[in-house]
Amino acid sequence: MDLMTLLIYFALIMIIPIYAQMRVKSTYNKYSQISNSTGMTGAQVATKIMQDNGIYDVNVEPVKGQLTDHYDPRSKTVRLSEDNYYGTSVAGTSVAAHEVGHVIQDAEDYSFMRLRSSLVPVASFGSNAAIFLIIGGMLLQFSGLMLVGIFAMAAAVLFQLVTLPVEFNASNRAMTQLVSSGVIRNDEEKESKKVLNAAALTYVAGALVAVLELVRFILMYVMMNND
Repeated sequence: MDLMTLLIYFALIMIIPIYAQMRVKSTYNKYSQISNSTGMTGAQVATKIMQDNGIYDVNVEPVKGQLTDHYDPRSKTVRLSEDNYYGTSVAGTSVAAHEVGHVIQDAEDYSFMRLRSSLVPVASFGSNAAIFLIIGGMLLQFSGLMLVGIFAMAAAVLFQLVTLPVEFNASNRAMTQLVSSGVIRNDEEKESKKVLNAAALTYVAGALVAVLELVRFILMYVMMNND
């Protein structure tokens, strides 16, 4: 890989996630200023959708920070950032519905969610140890160590790839539930889709960068063994 190609490559892997983050923040900020027509808070939306689906054993709690919303399947808790928990914006409504999408996946034992959960231990090891193993193998000219690092990185990349259908499915469920429950109306459906699509872009960007890095190290390993 010549210097110009290398510079272009590093520019891409820096620009892609930065663009995705800028997109989600600008979209979120725009629609967090627009109230939904029903006046329901994010907490109320989350509770209503769960009750509509016969789910009563999951708590909804506020959490500090912006875009810190998540579902914790271990404690059966949906945590919404305070603005989304207490607020009535289209953005907050969309985010709350997305997190409840994960709750419904959990209740239905959604296959990709189950697979992602099973990959957590190896993915955690891969994301923490891979780069050290790979660099160690390169410095020591020990291709076997580098290969172990590549397999560790591949496990982390697989986790990110499996995350994509989990997130897309949660967003699709969110839109279906928002419409069927009457939480959003008319133009709000289009606005909610924009919020959810922008959020999904961050996962796509992360997975793309991870795949590019994995491919780069695989090529380096091949070149090391050809020398």
